Amino acid sequence: MSSNSLFETDEDVAQANKLSRKVKESPFMLVGIAGFVAAGLIGAYKYRNRGSMSTSVFLMQLRVAAQGTVVGCLTAGLAYTMAKEYLLHEEPKSNTRPDE
Repeated sequence: MSSNSLFETDEDVAQANKLSRKVKESPFMLVGIAGFVAAGLIGAYKYRNRGSMSTSVFLMQLRVAAQGTVVGCLTAGLAYTMAKEYLLHEEPKSNTRPDE
């Protein structure tokens, strides 16, 4: 095995490289995932103090808040990409790697 860890395979390293590349290409995806996790954690905290609200209604509202966070971040990322490409006239980077 070429890696230093007994539990880490070459496929895991490739997935980590793929994730880091995607984060560099679209940082709003990472913000959307963080917002989704934050909405989930806040919802778990507020679940104890929901009052007389039923669990199903609370979970529906939590789902809408989490989805709204992700959709808002993706929309902001799309707007940023379009502004960079069409208003600032920057050419998009090619998806080819230099080692190919």
